[in-house]
Amino acid sequence: MDVLLTKNVEKLGGMGTIVTVKDGFARNYLLPRGMAVTANKQNRSGLERQIKILNVKKEVEKAEAQKIADKVSEVAVTVHKQVGEENKIFGSVTIPEIVELLKAEGIEATKKQITLVEDIKKVGVFDAEFKVHPEVKATFKVWVVAQ
Repeated sequence: MDVLLTKNVEKLGGMGTIVTVKDGFARNYLLPRGMAVTANKQNRSGLERQIKILNVKKEVEKAEAQKIADKVSEVAVTVHKQVGEENKIFGSVTIPEIVELLKAEGIEATKKQITLVEDIKKVGVFDAEFKVHPEVKATFKVWVVAQ
């Protein structure tokens, strides 16, 4: 079934693209959630108008995401961990810990949005990436200090 995506769908396509998906996926997931509309003659004829609307929507979403990314770039979170020999911490710093620290800073994030550049297993300063939008990413600092 051909559908016109009205929202960005990860691993499928962006807003305004026509994709071919299985009927069940379209009927049970995409269409009820408003992520797509069927790409029939009527919808295809209105495609140009919809694409213009979707492009404006994309730009607004991207601008909002950029504001959030700018805010995140200024944030540095601090994790307190027990330290053993050679400044190695017991265990490692996990993404759910970082998500909780970001919430404390007033930034809503999910585990899927955060990516660690490297495993955090010792005391120091590390970079983490926050994927706000498919086209907008922000990098912030994670400080690991001895408890």
